[in-house]
Amino acid sequence: MTDTITRVWPGLRYVDAPAALDFLVRAFGFVETARYPGAEPHSIGHAELRWPAGGGVMLGSVRADSVISDLPAGVGSVYVVADDVDALFDRALAAGATVARELREEEYGSRGFTVRDPEGVYWSFGTYQGE
Repeated sequence: MTDTITRVWPGLRYVDAPAALDFLVRAFGFVETARYPGAEPHSIGHAELRWPAGGGVMLGSVRADSVISDLPAGVGSVYVVADDVDALFDRALAAGATVARELREEEYGSRGFTVRDPEGVYWSFGTYQGE
């Protein structure tokens, strides 16, 4: 039986969460599955993005009542397993991602790259699926 429940959800905070959501969908191909408005205009209280091959990420706007309110926005590093990293690299560049590490072959057999989104979060994509 395959476990289809996502059990690990990275959580990120953004100054401009609506723009971050749009960027992550456009640049990487995440699928937006939830978006709840925040208390402030143009804010996101909670949002969820699914990775088509499995898994997801949660994010929202910076807010004082968050348990992670002392964590600066735009901080984080997320690794995502992807099949066609070459096409994904091109897509990320076309959407305006900043290259942190060029597309390359790794000594442990993975092919991948790392880019930063507009607020500075590091997104690594590679073929390495873990041991």
